[in-house]
This record gives sequence, C-alpha cells and structure tokens, in this order.
Amino acid sequence: MGGQIWPLDLLEFEPALRINGAVTDAAIVFAFAGSASVGLFGDALAQSKIPASSFQPDGFVEDLFLKDFVRSAFPIRVGDRLQSPNVPWLVRLLSHPPVDLRSLELRRGITSELTQKPLLRSALQRVYEHLAQLQALLESGGDRTNPNRRQIEILSTFAEVIELFATEFSTSETALQRLHAFGVRVAESEGFRALRELLAYEGHLATLRLKVDVGSDGRITRLQIEGVTENRDNVFVASPLRRWMSRFELLFRGYRFSEGEVMARMLDAVFEGVRYEFVPLVQLVGDLEFYLGALGFAERASAAGLAVSLPDFAEPGSPRTVTDLFNPLLLGAGIRPIPCSIALDRHDAILLVTGPNSGGKTRLLQSLALCQLLGQSGLFVPARAATLAITPGLVVSLIQETRADQTEGRLGVELMRIRALFERLPPGAMVVLDELCSGTNPSEGEEIFELVIEMLTLLRPQAFITTHFLAFAARLERERKVESLRFLQVELGPNQDPTYQFRSGVAHTSLAGRAAERLGVTGEQLLGLISKKVAQTAR
Repeated sequence: MGGQIWPLDLLEFEPALRINGAVTDAAIVFAFAGSASVGLFGDALAQSKIPASSFQPDGFVEDLFLKDFVRSAFPIRVGDRLQSPNVPWLVRLLSHPPVDLRSLELRRGITSELTQKPLLRSALQRVYEHLAQLQALLESGGDRTNPNRRQIEILSTFAEVIELFATEFSTSETALQRLHAFGVRVAESEGFRALRELLAYEGHLATLRLKVDVGSDGRITRLQIEGVTENRDNVFVASPLRRWMSRFELLFRGYRFSEGEVMARMLDAVFEGVRYEFVPLVQLVGDLEFYLGALGFAERASAAGLAVSLPDFAEPGSPRTVTDLFNPLLLGAGIRPIPCSIALDRHDAILLVTGPNSGGKTRLLQSLALCQLLGQSGLFVPARAATLAITPGLVVSLIQETRADQTEGRLGVELMRIRALFERLPPGAMVVLDELCSGTNPSEGEEIFELVIEMLTLLRPQAFITTHFLAFAARLERERKVESLRFLQVELGPNQDPTYQFRSGVAHTSLAGRAAERLGVTGEQLLGLISKKVAQTAR
C-alpha cells in the first residue's frame, strides 16, 4: 500500500482496523479524484470484521426484531436533525457482544462519560456531523465543472475533524482519549502542515486595501483599490515575477498549464500526504453510530417518561433484579410501554411465566432478551436499574410460522424447535421460549415440556419460558422437583384485566372466555351470526 494506517477504534480494548484498509484506501483515492463512490462507507462497514463474540445471531435476531429496534429506537442526532442509522451495521454489532470483557468495560466507560459530560457528547456529535459531510462529499462524485472546489471542501472538512480530535477530547478519561491522540499525531505530521498551508493559501491569498467614498444618501460614490499585500508567509505563495518565470519556463518546454491545473496538482500532492489518515475515519463512523444511537435511545425513553441505565454485572448464582423494565420495541413503535420489575433469587433460574393472552408475557420475554443483549454490548438497558450476569450466548424462540413446504405437523415442528434449541445453547447461556409445546396434544406436550426443563437444568441457563398449561405449571410448583424452577404470573386488576405487571405464582385462568367475548367467539355471538346468515339465505 505504501503507507501505514493507524487504527482508530472505540469498540475494542486492543485497537484494531476492522475494515479492509487497502480496499478502503483505494476507494477514497478514486473518490477524491472525482470517481463515483456511492456506498463507500456502507460497503466498508458491511465487509468489516466484528469484534470476537460467542453469540450466534441466527438464534435470536429475527425473533427479537432487532432490525426494527435499531431502525425505530436508535435515532442519531446530527445538529438539529435526526438521521437514520446504518441498520445492517448496527444489527451486526449489537448481535455480537464482545467476548473480551475488557472491551465491554471500555464501551461502558465511553457510554457513561458521554452521559456525564455534555461537552464531550456535543463534541462527538460535531465530529459525526463533519464525518457525515465528508462521506457525502466523497460519495457524491463531485461537480465536474469545478473539481478543485470539491477537493478543497474534502480537505477542509478532514482538517476540521482532525482539529476537533486534537482540541475537544483532551479531557476525556476513557477511550475517547484515542481521538485526541490520533488528532495530535496527525496535526503534527508534515502532511497535515502542508494541508493547513494550502487551505490558508486558498483562503488568504492576499490582503486587499480599498478606499470607499459614500454619499449623503448612503450610496457608494467611488471605490478605489489602494494596494494588495500578498500572504508571503505561506509556502504556496510565489511572487508575481516568480509565477511569470515559472509559466514562461513551462511554455518554453512545450507545456500548457492553467491556474486550475496548477491548483489541482497542489491538491493531489497535499492529499497524498494525508490520504492514509482518511481510512480510519470510515471505521470511526460506524463506531460513533453505536454510541450516538444509544444516546438517542436514552433520549427517546426519557421523552416518554422512562429511564435507562447501565446495568451492574454479578457473578452467576447471584440474585437477578430488573427495575422498571420496559419493551423498547413498543417505544420505537410510538407506544408508551408500561414498566414492570422482576426479581429472582438466582441468575441460573428457569422462570415459568403464566397468564392470559395479551397480558404482556411475550413482551416481557422480548424486554428481558433485549436487556441482556444491550447490557452485554456495553450500552444502556431499557430499565431504571438492572443486575445481570454475563452469558456466553442467547437463544430466543418467539415466532413459529407455518410454511407451505413444511413436511412435519405441529408436533414435529415443535420437536425440531426444541432440537435446534439444544444444538445452539451452550452452558450458562440465556434462553427465551414463548409458548413451549402449545401446539401439541396437552398430555404429550406436558411430557415433552418436563423433559425440556430437566435437560435445561444440566446446562444451568438463564431461562424464561411462557406456557398456557396452567394445571401442569401448578403441579410443578407444588412438587418442587426442579430446584432452579421459579414461577411468575400476569397480575390482574379488580376487573380481571391485565395490569402488565407480574407477581410470583401460577395463574389460575387464561381468561379464554373474556378473549372469546372480545373477539366475538362466544356461543351467543356465534349463534347470532349464524342466525343472521340463515335468515339472509331464506330470503
């Protein structure tokens, strides 16, 4: 490649260049020259490496609607505007919590510092705004009628980013200090000094002295140029005689150069001196979206009267508490979720949740899984406070769709689901299962259900399972054969309406009758419907 690229990494404890440096550098060179480079930044991030993780995204991304969460609840503020994030990149990143716990602490440190120091947060937003401008300039292909102007804007925006790094992040006590170190190193380089001189030359070629006479009516009656002082301290400025001699020498040798061509050559030379410093900025855009999106999530929650927090992490076996947990998917959809609190005496519990449909069971499971995923990624969780345990993996099964090419019946599909669960689930992982065995014969389903619970205990997972087998769940609660099994039920109000809160124990009713009445499926409602149809046919 011919030059060294220094990594600028805000995600990993050991800084790494995760994008392809050679490919990105070549794309930037072509973009600076004026070639169309649409998607330069997005393509680089799409092909970049992800920090090492033990999580397998295909086991939870679709069921958690992670794309929808990022798209709707992870807004990025650019000046006074909200900008949509790079959804594919953030989904990849959030679905791969780092296996290196030092990287987790690095991210938590940055997230916390940005919350506690508004000036640093504002500086980071300005950096992102400048980088967004730089991205637009590089990917636009440029104005072919005035290519020099676009290249000057690219170099000027780059210089502003470097100066922001060098001046605004010196007070950071976290890995944001890496921005300061990068900015200082680049600012002190010979290539950047040449860039400053060129920008000063382009912006301050000379000082013009004018004499202006103004009449009694306020109009200018005479304007006279009294003198021009060239900025001779700038290395790019030559005297009129030297410029004339240089042009004469080139003409004598048969060359023809316009002023624009001379400027273009200077721009190319200056760009060459800093080109390798552009590459880390492409990676940095993705890193900044990670943190700014999290800050946007916190802002959106606060606007809805909800609180987020950085969780505490406890040893396995310690109590698990989540206070005022809410579902961020509802928040992203514009629905204010109702927070609830969950407390377990141990992390490796198997929690069985019972209660009526539309009582909030599935939403609870989503909330718990997203809480774990965000917390272990180093970001805010959707809760006022939380104590979690590090898990080596996550398996979520909330969606069961019937397909046209499906060869198995509902029992077979459920058995395949259970098999896939145990194939993916490492010891100590988190597992979230909605309506286990609900589509099978109750007697056979309960037998399979009990087998799943027994096998899960061997892996000591953090398990959350919902079921409508109320008599079966009540028996398990009475017998207490499984020491790690805990029970939670949907809380009902005075009118037997769900409060979207949860308390210990097993539900006594699924309120199927109330649901049938609400949906028009009681005997009386169906009889009325049939009578109406019979009457219409008799006519």
